[in-house]
Amino acid sequence: MEKKTKKFYASLQPSEMAIFNAAAKIYASYIVAGQVTDSNEDEMMIRCIRRSIRMAAAVDQCVQSDSEVE
Repeated sequence: MEKKTKKFYASLQPSEMAIFNAAAKIYASYIVAGQVTDSNEDEMMIRCIRRSIRMAAAVDQCVQSDSEVE
C-alpha cells in the first residue's frame, strides 16, 4: 500500500524568496562542507535563515535602492 503524504503549499513574497534563496545556498555550502548531520539539521537551517536575514539587513543599510532615491 502506498503511503500518502500531505502536500505543502507556500506563496512567498519576493523579499521572502530572496532570503530563502540565500539561506538555501548557505545551507548547501554547510552540507558540502560536512557540517550538517541528522542531529543538527534543524539547527543549521535556522542558522542559515538567520544569517541570510542579517545579510539582507546589512545590504539594506549599505545600499540605497532606486525607489529610495528622490
